[in-house]
Amino acid sequence: MKLARHSQIIRLIQEQDIETQEELAEKLNQAGYRVTQATVSRDIKELKLSKVTKPGGRSKYAVMQDPSQELRGKHIRVLKEAFLSMDMAQNILVIKTVSGMAMAAAAALDEMHLPEVVGCIAGDNTIMCAIHSADEVIRVMDKIRRMMEDV
Repeated sequence: MKLARHSQIIRLIQEQDIETQEELAEKLNQAGYRVTQATVSRDIKELKLSKVTKPGGRSKYAVMQDPSQELRGKHIRVLKEAFLSMDMAQNILVIKTVSGMAMAAAAALDEMHLPEVVGCIAGDNTIMCAIHSADEVIRVMDKIRRMMEDV
């Protein structure tokens, strides 16, 4: 039932400009789904729907195309803004950043969930990333170089 309701929600918001949870609940009830505003609120969170602005300033619900890609892009931008250089010391990747940006860049790296990275420690302008092996440090450095070029 929930999967069918979620499919109906996506169909409704793609076909119509739905502005409120109450309006969405009404449309679902008209379609035969007995829901409350609280159920719709949970569904919106589970589906990760967001409000977007329409021409004229009003808003409507929309499906984010790929929230993980959008978030990843933000993390890459943070890293790119902070990044100065990187070097390896055996299985440790040392990244130099603009002063005061190391913590933000380390948090961005952590949120990227790179499988090679065990964890990051940040100071004011330096990040130390513990990596499983020296070979993996080289792969992570290559990934970071590619990220810097993509954004």
